[in-house]
Amino acid sequence: MSPAPSHPRDPIAWHGLITLIFLALVSFRLTIPHKLYFDEVHYVPAARTLMTLSHAVNEEHPLFGKEVIALGIALFGDNSLGWRIMSALFGTLGLLAAMRAMWFASCSRFASVAAGMLIATAFPLFVLSRIAMLDVFMVSMTLVGFWAVAGAVRENETGRRRLAIAGIAFGLAMAAKWNAVPLAMAPGIAFAAIRLRETGWRFITATRAAPVAGVALWEAALWLGVVPLLTYWLTYIPAMFYAQDPLAPTGFVALTRHMLFLQDEVVKPHPYQSVWYQWIFDIRPIWYLYENTDGAQRGILMLGNPLTMLLGLVGLAWAGVYGFAERRRDALALFVLYVVALGSWIASTKPVQFYYHYTLPSCFLMGTLALALGELWKSGRRVIPLLVLAGSVALFAGFWPILSGAPLAGPQSFNHWMWLDSWR
Repeated sequence: MSPAPSHPRDPIAWHGLITLIFLALVSFRLTIPHKLYFDEVHYVPAARTLMTLSHAVNEEHPLFGKEVIALGIALFGDNSLGWRIMSALFGTLGLLAAMRAMWFASCSRFASVAAGMLIATAFPLFVLSRIAMLDVFMVSMTLVGFWAVAGAVRENETGRRRLAIAGIAFGLAMAAKWNAVPLAMAPGIAFAAIRLRETGWRFITATRAAPVAGVALWEAALWLGVVPLLTYWLTYIPAMFYAQDPLAPTGFVALTRHMLFLQDEVVKPHPYQSVWYQWIFDIRPIWYLYENTDGAQRGILMLGNPLTMLLGLVGLAWAGVYGFAERRRDALALFVLYVVALGSWIASTKPVQFYYHYTLPSCFLMGTLALALGELWKSGRRVIPLLVLAGSVALFAGFWPILSGAPLAGPQSFNHWMWLDSWR
C-alpha cells in the first residue's frame, strides 16, 4: 500500500507566540517621543481635523488610515499613545496574517514560523508599527487579504467566506494608500487565469475547478472586484458630512483626479529620498528621528536588516527559478507578488520616493527566503536555516537602540551603526 499523505500540524501556537512577542517589543517605548515626529506631523493633524468633520485636509491620500488614527485618539486620548496604538495593533495583525498566509500557501510549519521571525526582525514592519503613518494600515490589510485568499485556495469549503474577507481587506488597504491597488488586483487576475486554464470556454460559469472549487468566476469577480471598490467607497462616508465642501456620493471621479494631481505635485527634493534599486541593496535608509528628546539623545532609523535583506535576494532568485521550473506554486506566488509590489514603484510617476515604500515588497522577500530555508530544513541541512534565523534576531537586537528610540550616549552615538556612508 502507498504511504498515507503527510498532514503537518497547524503551527498556530507558534504563530501566536511570535505575534505576542512582536507586540510586546513594538509596545515598549511606543509613546517615545512624546511629540510628533517624521510624517506624523501630517497624519495626526489630519486625523484630528477628520474628527471634527470640518473640512478636507491631506487630500492626496484616502481616508481609512486617518480614520484609524482618529479612532486611536478617540479611545486613548490626543497623546503619543493615542496617535500610535492603532499602528502597533495593525502592524502586529499584519505579521500574524503573513504567517497564516504562508502556512496555507505552503503547508510548511518551518517556513511559516521562519517567515514570521524574518519579517519581525527585518526592521521595516517593526519601525512602521511604532509611528502614526498610513503605510502600516495598507501593509497590514494587504497581508490580511492574502491570508484570506491563501486560506480559500487551501480550504475550498470555506472559500466563499474567505474571498469575501479578502475583498474587504483589499478595499481597506486601498483606502489606506493607493500603493495597494496593483496587489489588490492580482488575486482576481490569477483566479481568472487559472479558471480559464482549467475549464476552457466554460470558465465563466464552471465551479468544479481550481483555484477555489465551488466559486464561479462571476462570483469571484464580485468578492475580489466589486467588494473592494464598495469597501473603498464606504470609507469616504465621513467626507460626505464635512461642514465645508462635503463630498457628493457621485464625486469620486473628480476626487480621484484631484488626488492624482496632488500626489504628482510633490517634487521638492528630500534629503532621505531614494529609488528602488537602493531599497533592494539596503543602501539608503531614513532617519525618522535623531535628536535630544524626552531627556536623552535618541534615534529611530528606517533600515532593512543587513543580513536578511541581502540573503532575501538569493531566496527571491530561488523562488523564481524553482517556481517556474518545478511549478512550485507558493514560491511562484511570492516571486510574482514581490515583482508586482516593487514594479509598481519602478513604474510610478511619483517623483519623490522613500525606503519605507519597500516594506510590503520586503515582506514577500522574507517569504521567499523562508521557503528557501524551509527546503534546506526539509532536506536535513538544518544548520544554515538556524544560523540565518539566529543572525537575523542578533542583528535586530544589535540595532534595537536605533529602532526603538532608546537613550543613547551622545550626539555621535549613531556612528556605531553606520556601516555605510549612505546610511548617514
